[in-house]
Amino acid sequence: MNTSTITLRSIREADIPAAMRLSEAEGWNQTQDDWKLFTSHAQNVCMLATTGNKIIGTTTAINYANELAWLAMVLVEKTYRGKGISKLLLENVLEKLDSFKAIKLDATAAGQKVYTGFGFKEEYQVTRMVNTAVKNLPPEAGEQVFPVQPEDMPGIIALDKFVFGVDRSIMLHALFTQHSYKAWMTKRDGMITGFALGRNGSRYQHIGPVMAESAADAGALIGRALQDLVDKPVVADVLCDKTATINFLLSMGFEQQRTFVRMYKNDHIAFGNTGQYYLIVGPEFG
Repeated sequence: MNTSTITLRSIREADIPAAMRLSEAEGWNQTQDDWKLFTSHAQNVCMLATTGNKIIGTTTAINYANELAWLAMVLVEKTYRGKGISKLLLENVLEKLDSFKAIKLDATAAGQKVYTGFGFKEEYQVTRMVNTAVKNLPPEAGEQVFPVQPEDMPGIIALDKFVFGVDRSIMLHALFTQHSYKAWMTKRDGMITGFALGRNGSRYQHIGPVMAESAADAGALIGRALQDLVDKPVVADVLCDKTATINFLLSMGFEQQRTFVRMYKNDHIAFGNTGQYYLIVGPEFG
C-alpha cells in the first residue's frame, strides 16, 4: 500500500466504535469510556488513519497540564501492518507534541524497538499481573482503609501530583466520577497518605493507580479493592521494583503476564516520587 492513499484526521466521538474494534482485536482492556476520555478533551491529541472510509489505525496523546504528553493507543489493523501506517501516525502526533517538556509511554517489548527509533529512552519497567478469578483474599484492612468521598478528591489529586510529578486531575476526576465505589484511601492524622482507584475494563477489572507510603499500606488498599472483586477477572500493573507488592499479588493467585517499559522523550521529568507509586493507572494513562 502506498501511504499517499492514507488520510489522517482527529478522532471524533462517532469514531469510538471503530476504535474499540481495533483495541478489542488486540485483546486490550479499554472501554468506550476510556476512548471518550481520550477524545472529549480538546487539549488531547487523538488521531486516526483511514483508507477510503475505513478506519485502520489510531494514536492518542493525553495532555497532562501542558507539561507531559502521554502517548498511547498506537493501533493498526493487522491486514494493514508493515506498510508504514504506525510510523505515519507517530510522526504526525509527535510533531503536534513538540512544545511539551516530556512525552512518555508504556511500551511492549516489540514496541520498545519502534519507540527507540523515535528517540525514546527507558525509564523503568512495569509488570502486568492478571488473575482470572480472584480468591484467597487477605484479611480485611478494617479501620485502616476508608472510602474516598468527593471532598477528598483535592487531596487525592495533590498526592498524585507529588508522586507522579504532574497534575492529572482531569483523568482522576473521570475515574472517580465513573467508579467512585472503587476508590479507597488511607489517612493518618487527618491527612491522606495513600489511595487506590479502579475502573471497569472490557475484559478485566483494573486496579490502579495505587499510591502509598509503604508496601503494607499498598497491600491494605489493594486488598480492600479486591474484596469487591471476588471471582472476577482482575488486572494490575505493578512497578517492577515493588517486589513485596508483586509477591502479595502472587500469593492471591495473580500471574505475571508481560512487562511494559516506561519510556520518555525530551526531558525526563523525574521530579515525581516513584518510591510511593505501586500500581499505575494502566499503559494508556500512565
